[in-house]
Amino acid sequence: MTSPDLGRGVLHPGQAAAAITLTRHGPDPQLARFVEFYWLVRWHRDGLPAYEQKVLAHPNVHLAFEAPSALVYGVSRSLFVRRLEGTGHVLGVKFRPGGFRPFTDRPVADLADRSVPAAEVFGSGTDLLNDEVLRSVGDPAAIASRVNSFLLTRVPEPDPVAEQVAAMVERITGSPDLRRVDQVAEEFGITVRRLQRLFAEYVGAAPKWVLRRARLHEAAERADQGTDIDWAALAADLGYADQAHFTRDFTSTVGTSPVRYASGQP
Repeated sequence: MTSPDLGRGVLHPGQAAAAITLTRHGPDPQLARFVEFYWLVRWHRDGLPAYEQKVLAHPNVHLAFEAPSALVYGVSRSLFVRRLEGTGHVLGVKFRPGGFRPFTDRPVADLADRSVPAAEVFGSGTDLLNDEVLRSVGDPAAIASRVNSFLLTRVPEPDPVAEQVAAMVERITGSPDLRRVDQVAEEFGITVRRLQRLFAEYVGAAPKWVLRRARLHEAAERADQGTDIDWAALAADLGYADQAHFTRDFTSTVGTSPVRYASGQP
């Protein structure tokens, strides 16, 4: 079974693809050091039951243009659940890990597991742009381009530390051989305490959480391939002490066991 490419972290992607459409658009080159991509999610549930989409979030901050107002979402360290009803769309800006910090005057950890009005960060014009995005039902690329222009007028000075942190997160999420915080610190030539401070300041989640979330993303992606999975081998591949430890970790985060999840059950 091949799952739709909705990106890692979108749980039950086959079911999600039947309920939503997702398109992505790259940022202007001047914003690429801060922004990973723009995303546009649309849904049409008129006459249908409400749909709950669950997401294992990444270590990224998002700016979302949505009803009733634009919000900045910090890193969601638990399971993110969005209830979709009627017909609507949301345009989001996915900042690179560390990439949101230059836009604000406070540590990104202050935003963890919460959202704030986007106007508090991006100032006047945010609400007007949000209304414009909500009225737009045409070309997704044109909507993303409008948000791109908005951010270009607010682009901060480059922050080399932010780019260093982004490289750290990329190394963690792309390298199954890294399983402990001290390994990450050693590889980048800094102390564990320094690594923790950088992640609090720039990422909004601890390095241990980022390591654990990367493992769970891999586990969910494997589980989405079907039920014929050697769970003990998967647990070992992901660096868990045993299958029981893996099962507890997955269940406590996703809300259901790996076996039940792989069978398509909520």
